[in-house]
Amino acid sequence: MSATPQNTDNQELDLSQISRKIGGFFESISNSLFRGILFLKRNIVWVGILFIAGAGLGFYLDKSIKVYDNQMIVMPNFGSTDYMYSKIELINSKIKEGDTVFLKETVGLKNPKKLKGIEVSPIIDVYKFVENKTQNFDLIRLMSEDGDIKKVINESVTSKNYPYHLIKFSTLDLASNEGTVKPILDYLNDSNYYQLIQKEYVNNVKIKMIENDSIIGQINGFLNTFNTTVNGSQKSDKLVYYNENSQLDEVIKTKDVLVNEQGRHRLDLVSLDKIIKENSVTLNVKNTKMVNGKMKLFLPVLFISLFVIVNYFRSYYKRKLAKFNA
Repeated sequence: MSATPQNTDNQELDLSQISRKIGGFFESISNSLFRGILFLKRNIVWVGILFIAGAGLGFYLDKSIKVYDNQMIVMPNFGSTDYMYSKIELINSKIKEGDTVFLKETVGLKNPKKLKGIEVSPIIDVYKFVENKTQNFDLIRLMSEDGDIKKVINESVTSKNYPYHLIKFSTLDLASNEGTVKPILDYLNDSNYYQLIQKEYVNNVKIKMIENDSIIGQINGFLNTFNTTVNGSQKSDKLVYYNENSQLDEVIKTKDVLVNEQGRHRLDLVSLDKIIKENSVTLNVKNTKMVNGKMKLFLPVLFISLFVIVNYFRSYYKRKLAKFNA
């Protein structure tokens, strides 16, 4: 019978302890806030000086140091994707090393010190990857059977074979086509090996187009002859029987395929004039990530925070030293 009153007393004791702890927690917050107010009151001059100094320095840095993002969409031709990636990695390594001689004399950049970094990544477009390429579609399907299709699409083995790639670089000043973009593209296209491949590839395409035009001409001649024969038969009122095995339908389909192929070849020749063909260029997008352009807000907070931390540790050291000596 005595168990119930004792349990009630324990619950009341636990609640009172919890209440005291909560009250003590809010009391400590109140004391800390009050000590902070006293600290600011004692050091209001220093805090004001640091705030003004930080804001002034921040305005100066925001005005004098501006970071811009730039990007190019390119198409590596003749199997030059790995070549392009290695070239971009070389340029980026030289930027990190500060090798302005290489960047200026070999790459051709006019202001190499203002180039902060450069990188290249594939533009994921699986539909373009498998378009009119049965072997690519079969490859994606085969690889996806043993794993996640998203991983297959994004892994480097697959992604480097996408037709379009994005080259991104950042500069400390406004970039220009003549001073930055053109030198980078000229450097990427400077390859004797791929220039020979380009010459033979373009020559093969042109030969193929000539042959296709010849075949299309022969088909047109055949169709014109057939049309003349049919019209002559109709005028003479003679019966003409058409053999279903004449493969006339196949001839028309062949012409349609060749005409479409000629169209693709003409479009290909537009992109085959360079080893690394640029499709679009976007320059001078102001970078506002992290603290870029926000130094006037960041520096005052940083200076005052450092001042508070230094004073806190100095006060902590004095208290511990006094306690130790006592």
